[in-house]
Amino acid sequence: MTTAYSRRRMLQFLGAAGLGAAGLAACAPAPEETAPLAADDPKANVKTFSFASWTLNEEAGKPVVQGLLDTITRKDGLTVNPVSYPYNEYLNQLTLQVRGDKLVGAAQLDIAWLGALAALGKLRDLGDAAKDGGYTDTALKSGQYEGKQLGLPWTTGAIGLVTNKDLLAKKGITTFPETIEDFEAALVELKGLGGGVVPYAASTKVAQLKDILFWMKTFGCTLLDGDTVTIGDEASVDAVTWYKKLYDQKLIAPDVDRFDARALFSQGRAAIYDDAIVGKGAVLKDSPDKELADKLDPVARPVLKSGDDPQAQLWGHVIVVVEGEAANTASSFAKWMTSDPAATDEFFAKLSLPPTTEKGLASDAVANDPFTTAFSERITKTASQNPFWRFPEYAQMETVIAEQVQAVLIGSATPADAMKTAGEQVQALVK
Repeated sequence: MTTAYSRRRMLQFLGAAGLGAAGLAACAPAPEETAPLAADDPKANVKTFSFASWTLNEEAGKPVVQGLLDTITRKDGLTVNPVSYPYNEYLNQLTLQVRGDKLVGAAQLDIAWLGALAALGKLRDLGDAAKDGGYTDTALKSGQYEGKQLGLPWTTGAIGLVTNKDLLAKKGITTFPETIEDFEAALVELKGLGGGVVPYAASTKVAQLKDILFWMKTFGCTLLDGDTVTIGDEASVDAVTWYKKLYDQKLIAPDVDRFDARALFSQGRAAIYDDAIVGKGAVLKDSPDKELADKLDPVARPVLKSGDDPQAQLWGHVIVVVEGEAANTASSFAKWMTSDPAATDEFFAKLSLPPTTEKGLASDAVANDPFTTAFSERITKTASQNPFWRFPEYAQMETVIAEQVQAVLIGSATPADAMKTAGEQVQALVK
């Protein structure tokens, strides 16, 4: 199962080594796009293929995914060869396998990696397979790249705000603020809780400061307009100025990343923090408060003015198919894994990973899980992709922005100068 913490570590590794899969995709000569086999070509219908998945490498996820593979093997007479790598090595290994034509079949993919793998020119357009799959519009968008449906959504969520409603209630906050102005006022009230409670455990370490991107979007910055980086505009400066204000007033705390925020929240020392939907498991596991599950409440990010759509970063996994031998069979497999009601119910029941179809979200299992229902309706519904994901250098871009935001927080740069620098440096990475 992906966690924001492990993904962060993977990106730090890629950035430090300079040899990550995204870097390989960017630096190596661009291969020609693999031509699709004809629908009636026997090779495209071969029933033996591989499925690559980091979940198959994890203690909790392996029996669930292997069970699904066993089910479809019996049902359709397939031979599915599992391929697994640890999450932190997965993108590198998968890129090498796909580039070298060593992987025949399908693969699980973090949606942030779609651009990097698509750059190899070897993924099948699954638009036809998606047409009658019953996927939500938001889920479908998570698997789209440059006008093509290169992935079928396996689980879709977002990174949004989670609150401890009991802590909020202690300050009379029973309805979460809709606007930035009211949100800031609520944080001031929450500061009065004392006892070392952080009103909002927002990201302030470089490793996770990319969270600021969706506050920038909240203030009206598009981040990217075509291939033009818009960071440095008035909206981005306003967003970072506001973030600095929260920092100076101790409404957010220094040296906090996702891992730290989860720890603070699980200990009852933070009233609000940002996380993906799967963060719930980590928070509850480490909490001394056995009733914390009943206090969790996912909420929509406050907006600049009433009526705006709340912003959130899309999160999730898709299944992609490598064009060529067994591509038709692997496409049918990917569709079954991601849209068959029995398969998606099993996936959710065992791993709490939200389904991606309208039918799946309406199932009894999801309906009986108030946290997932609220998260899907309040946060995921209006979530969007990080626009920088379409570039193989996206991790480097995020780091550039994070470093400039941190410079503002510690007082070594003004918001205007920092955002101008960030915009120029990211623009230089756009290819």
